[in-house]
Amino acid sequence: MAPAVKLSTEPDAVAPYARDQGPVTDLVQPAVVVWPESIKEVQAVMRWANHHRLAVVSRGAGTGVSGGAHATSNCIVLSLERMNRILDIRVQDEVAVVEPGVINGDLNAAVAPHGLMYAPDPASYRRSTIGGNVATNAGGLRCAKYGVTRDSVLGLDVVLADGSLIRTGHQTFKGVAGYDLTGLMVGSEGTLGIVVGVTVRLRYLPADTRTIAAFFPDLASAAAGVHAVGAARVQPSIMEFLDGATLEVLDRIHGSDLSKRGGALLLIQTDGFGAQAEADVVRGVLTGLGGTVSDEGADEAARLMDLRRHSRGDEVDDEYRVGEDVAVPRSRLVEYVGKLQAMALAHKVRLKVVAHAGDGNLHPTFWISTDEGVAGMARLDAALDESVRAALDCGGTITGEHGVGQYKLRWLAWEQQEEVLALQRSIKQIFDPLNILNPGKAIPPAGDVLKVGVPLDN
Repeated sequence: MAPAVKLSTEPDAVAPYARDQGPVTDLVQPAVVVWPESIKEVQAVMRWANHHRLAVVSRGAGTGVSGGAHATSNCIVLSLERMNRILDIRVQDEVAVVEPGVINGDLNAAVAPHGLMYAPDPASYRRSTIGGNVATNAGGLRCAKYGVTRDSVLGLDVVLADGSLIRTGHQTFKGVAGYDLTGLMVGSEGTLGIVVGVTVRLRYLPADTRTIAAFFPDLASAAAGVHAVGAARVQPSIMEFLDGATLEVLDRIHGSDLSKRGGALLLIQTDGFGAQAEADVVRGVLTGLGGTVSDEGADEAARLMDLRRHSRGDEVDDEYRVGEDVAVPRSRLVEYVGKLQAMALAHKVRLKVVAHAGDGNLHPTFWISTDEGVAGMARLDAALDESVRAALDCGGTITGEHGVGQYKLRWLAWEQQEEVLALQRSIKQIFDPLNILNPGKAIPPAGDVLKVGVPLDN
């Protein structure tokens, strides 16, 4: 490996890089963590890894929740956190060029003085990196109106498994020359290449925003409010709901009083020059459904949005607590929420639900007490399996924005036919013939291609 690249094999240094925030089925410590600071250093690492046939797990801030950045046996963890420069902001073109370690919130802070924003805003936007967002095609609260990461990425700089550098996409909003390799790379979870540069499209900061909090007696009636807003032909920038269990957790952690105000919360934000007019329509619709509606002031609105972003809680997922990421057609939202509540009762597990209600992406979290042992784990697994099956039966997907990672491989074949999985394996083989790029993630392997590991001092 190039001598200039910063690395460590010390146990205390590598241990924090062994996992992300997703459930761990088999905790493995990486052999080495490398912190490149340039594209050339990333290329040098990949050439070395390719020569020695060593697995490479690329990583941003480690905020993923599907195990996409979990270490694998004898692997190199390639941490891109130090490649964190904003290289260019072209205001008139509404484009920015960034390194993968740039934090989502930092990019927004940099472009805000120009009246612009980077639209994707995952709940972890204060910590998650643009490269990590690209890896999982992250969404966020604003995705109902502005789309997910793929909708804001114009081009990528990518180091391939053999260390070569390619540039995909374009600098313009339109461009259809050749196959869409940029779209292929977004959401590929580091299995096809290492993203070392991202050209993103920026959007206008809205001239005005209005936030509406509507409390309902239960989650089903709140979910019905989502359909009513759509029927009124209002397109909010944010439309989230939180169930009663989530409100209770937030109250306990943050000292709020949300659970006293209702059994479920529908949180809606309109934006743009018509924000007030749209908010008036939303308020009337939700009041007509029996919601207790308040048009919050700026400070209270910011507090509610911040609480929503922390609604998963501060703890990471583990074998006793698993947060899911299914999506269903919006027309099946109410039906699916009812199924979740029924299966939680049937399997005697606890449940709380938050959702990007505007696009049907739900985040149910199932958990059991740590003292319930093997029997409790069996019930938790059964509930998780049933929740995924139910989402697919509703015409949904096993993951809306968190990615398959390592943990959800068990369910991918439920959604995708074998011919599709085989085609994806073929694509993986073209980009990564030695299977060294994040092996065992995103798609089920056809076989163990990576068989050779060598000591790090070779």
